[in-house]
Amino acid sequence: MSLIPLFEHAVGHRNATAVIDDSGQYSYRELLNLSSGIAAGLLAGSVDLAEQRIAFLFPPGVGYVSALWGIWRAGGVAVPLGLTHPTPELEYVLDDTEASTLLVDTSLIDRVSQLAQDRGLRLLHSNDHALQASTLDLPDLSIDRRAMILYTSGTTSRPKGVVSTHANIQAQVESLVAAWQWTENDHILHALPLHHIHGIINVLTCSLWAGAKCEILPQFDSARVWERIAQGGLTLFMAVPTIYSKLIAAWADTSAPRQAAMSFGCTAMRLMVSGSAALPVTTLERWHTISGHVLLERYGMTEIGMALSNPLTGERVPGHVGMPLPNVEVRRLNEQGSPASDDQPAELEVRGPTVFQKYWNQPEATAKAFRDDWFRTGDVTVVQNGVYRILGRNSVDIIKTGGYKVSALEIEEVLRTHPDIQECAVVGIDDPEWGQRVAACLVLTGTAEMSLETLRQWTKERLASYKVPSCLKTVDALPRNAMGKVQKPVIVRLFPETTDDSSVRSEKI
Repeated sequence: MSLIPLFEHAVGHRNATAVIDDSGQYSYRELLNLSSGIAAGLLAGSVDLAEQRIAFLFPPGVGYVSALWGIWRAGGVAVPLGLTHPTPELEYVLDDTEASTLLVDTSLIDRVSQLAQDRGLRLLHSNDHALQASTLDLPDLSIDRRAMILYTSGTTSRPKGVVSTHANIQAQVESLVAAWQWTENDHILHALPLHHIHGIINVLTCSLWAGAKCEILPQFDSARVWERIAQGGLTLFMAVPTIYSKLIAAWADTSAPRQAAMSFGCTAMRLMVSGSAALPVTTLERWHTISGHVLLERYGMTEIGMALSNPLTGERVPGHVGMPLPNVEVRRLNEQGSPASDDQPAELEVRGPTVFQKYWNQPEATAKAFRDDWFRTGDVTVVQNGVYRILGRNSVDIIKTGGYKVSALEIEEVLRTHPDIQECAVVGIDDPEWGQRVAACLVLTGTAEMSLETLRQWTKERLASYKVPSCLKTVDALPRNAMGKVQKPVIVRLFPETTDDSSVRSEKI
């Protein structure tokens, strides 16, 4: 049996603690045994899954890690499903990937059993006897095999499946392990979603590659995160700006002695990282006052892993995302396709082993995303003293909210199915806590009326919570140019810039 390097590393650290969750502590040996049983159950006597897509839905914890590793060790392609995603989004991923099997934690089986039955999928849950077996007859694995499909919203109306190989994942992990100097002595607290590259690669897989401890919380909770930080013993923490904003608010809302204990727990760590959305400088400064840490800002995408990072040691420039990481090539081209000067805003392009293989079943979108073998990120940048700064998206149809990248076109497609909505446009509104808020501008039919609360309740049944609009305006007609195209920059200006932490706002004009 041939192991890819991730599992070879686990064998080397077999007696060390790998995962800590609410059910206990698990060594690398136990993790290998658990994932071997899942792999055997998935194989069900076959030699190799041969890149079958295996969708899986597990709460954060050792069960999730065992499922992910079991899929990989059986030769499958892992398709993580979002715990908070409503049924239509789960259906879309299952159908788009043409998954052969749905692997689910027993506690969640009621959510997906009908989905599996309707599609004729094999349904396995964590208490299945078949998954308790063990075998030495697992397939030989090549790092060039496809390993995972993560869904990210792009400029098309529906999310695209980003296909990464084991080699892509290994390159992404090795780059971060080298840049941030992960070691087996590290202990990270994991409070991020596990259907997103930030939680899967930057936190979980980097820690397990290094032989470190990954302590996984069932979900983010400000009080619990602070409680754990105050206990000490952690060396790293990674989160999105929204999480840091919530932690700052929780710190401010407690007693002075408790604040001191919470801050002391931060100072004992060696690194705290922020990513997945722009970090407001005010948040960085406030966090520095509380924790003693200048948050390390970095830049990446589902398609490329991490590409740029402020340094582990040395000056970190607020509002900037650093310099290219190891084994990552970047360039900046202007609209004419020529190299841009540092002070000229230009699109960032990335090349190297970290870059994904393709968009699943979307050859045209894949071809459009590349210029030769350079991936076109769609993010406009400038360079100041060798340090990169992200100015924004080429497309106004991408909204970054709370660490998620959301397609405005996807949301619009759903909103248009509402019987009272005649036309709609969705935009991102800058917000100091969320990065951007999802804002909907609607033209209603006839004499229909709609409140923000009503819209949110209806949309929550059809989209993930972070895609649900938190701002609403109704208008008589959408602004359009001479060609009839909706002018989204004009729509953005219809919404006042958010300056507080209110969750929703609505106005009729």
